[in-house]
Amino acid sequence: MATGTPTRIKQADPVRQFSIFLANKAGRLLELIRILNGRHVHVVALTILDTTDSAIVRIVVDDPDQARAIFNEQAVAHTESTVVAVELGAATELPKVLSALLEAEINLLTTYAFLVRPEAKPALCLNLDDNDLGAQVLSRGGFRLLGQGDISR
Repeated sequence: MATGTPTRIKQADPVRQFSIFLANKAGRLLELIRILNGRHVHVVALTILDTTDSAIVRIVVDDPDQARAIFNEQAVAHTESTVVAVELGAATELPKVLSALLEAEINLLTTYAFLVRPEAKPALCLNLDDNDLGAQVLSRGGFRLLGQGDISR
């Protein structure tokens, strides 16, 4: 067997994140959430980066295909990417996750927590400079990675 750089395996069922660009106006986020809920799409993780004129809202939903269709239909400016979702046995495991990433020299770009999770276990969305390698490192470290199927209906 040949030696060299390790083979990278992509995460089979990556969690999809939407970055939505909204005007920084009172009620705009509520309006968007109501549109999603009206079509039975539920936000399960959320973070907001606020600037003077606009906001970038990053969300994970339980039905990304339907969310994409809604955003396109409603002309909502957005991008779609994948994130690493990791379940923690307890909130005290956060240092272990961060240590595993540091040891592998993987940079954490953004992170935010899930709003809801089955069995009430904490979970994080991680956007890393190398999501595939980060997923492998965390999996080898004994952490349970969540796929889109784990959070979808």
